[in-house]
Amino acid sequence: MADTLYIVIPCYNEQEVLPETSKRIGEKLKNMIKNEIVSENSRIVFVDDGSKDDTWSLIAALHEKDSVFSGVKLSRNRGHQNALLAGLLTIQESANADMVISMDADLQDDINAVDEMVQKYYEGCDVVYGVRDNRKKDSFFKRFTAESYYKMIRRLGGEVVFNHADYRLLSSRALNALSQYGESNLFLRGIVPMIGYKSAIVTYERGERFAGESKYPLKKMLALAVDGITSLSARPMRLITIAGILFFGLGAAALLFALIYSLSGGYFPGWAITAISVWSAAGLIMLSVGVVGEYVGKIYLESKNRPRFFIEAFLHDE
Repeated sequence: MADTLYIVIPCYNEQEVLPETSKRIGEKLKNMIKNEIVSENSRIVFVDDGSKDDTWSLIAALHEKDSVFSGVKLSRNRGHQNALLAGLLTIQESANADMVISMDADLQDDINAVDEMVQKYYEGCDVVYGVRDNRKKDSFFKRFTAESYYKMIRRLGGEVVFNHADYRLLSSRALNALSQYGESNLFLRGIVPMIGYKSAIVTYERGERFAGESKYPLKKMLALAVDGITSLSARPMRLITIAGILFFGLGAAALLFALIYSLSGGYFPGWAITAISVWSAAGLIMLSVGVVGEYVGKIYLESKNRPRFFIEAFLHDE
């Protein structure tokens, strides 16, 4: 007997793309049910992350028309990572899902990769990562910064899958393990690899956004990047110590050079070495305070232990 699949799709102001997204993914899931790849109890769950447009109205209409569509509505906007986790945990608590696939609503993730993901699941994998095979369609700036970011996280001690975003399959066992991570500073791309069960990679070609605007402009991408680094590794704070030792060594070398140069009859203006020392020290101090401040801020938020989200409504038919 085929296992039950739930597809979780976080949405924020996606009224322009939602009709096409529901059509394509609905057809995909129904074909899989018809071919007995997944059970007839499989569902598509749209998670409304406090949208300001008609996204929730469209989700409710889809559910009313066809029970294959379900909906989760958050009480307010909590961000992509929290919305995705809300959908996953709601399914874990309220539905008998054997496996869950998460993807974005913009249709950039190739839905045909779902078949291969499910096949990997049947072969015994608890986690299957959707990984884009290239970044040819990205601008040079985005390609360079994205690839550099993945490499930097790895060098800082974080475990991430190169060129993987949030297109993945989790078995019920892996989803249960994910639910035990309680931090507020969410970076699922770094948390999921920590689970450690058998995993596989499925490559696909990432397309263009079907409609609407990207929900990850540069500002949000930078914020996610900082969250990823600070949630996965404490190594940046260790680097401050190394930088401090380095700057101290450079300062001592500069002072020694100035002393020797002066004793040998040369002229070295005192204000130059003073200015270099002050600027270097001030820059290092400001950088150090900023990095430590990021970690202290994360500790502050975690210590409050506030709820990550509230579910306002859950539309679901057994």
